Amino acid sequence: MILRRLGRNAGHRKALFRNLVTDLFRYERIKTTEVKAEEVRILAENLITLAKKGDLSARRQAAAIINNNEVVKKLFNEIAGKYSDRNGGYTRILKIGPRRGDAASMVILELV
Repeated sequence: MILRRLGRNAGHRKALFRNLVTDLFRYERIKTTEVKAEEVRILAENLITLAKKGDLSARRQAAAIINNNEVVKKLFNEIAGKYSDRNGGYTRILKIGPRRGDAASMVILELV
């Protein structure tokens, strides 16, 4: 469930979050604004929980959100295995200070 609108319409917001979560799983660390990171964190943690189930239905649900099939494979084969004994808290947000152009608070969102 998306709580903030971020000045975008629904389609743009959905595409933004899909791209951010895909890059998070691809690179395991992304740099973004604090508000976007808090929203993407919710989506990423739900996807990791889906990947821990590991069945076909969960894989199809994840593939509907993640833009790249290679990233879906990585999520189910590598990332879900790392968190098999963990019950939540798969991501970490580290504040890195304001952005130079508009002073938006920037953070690093990474997998623990």
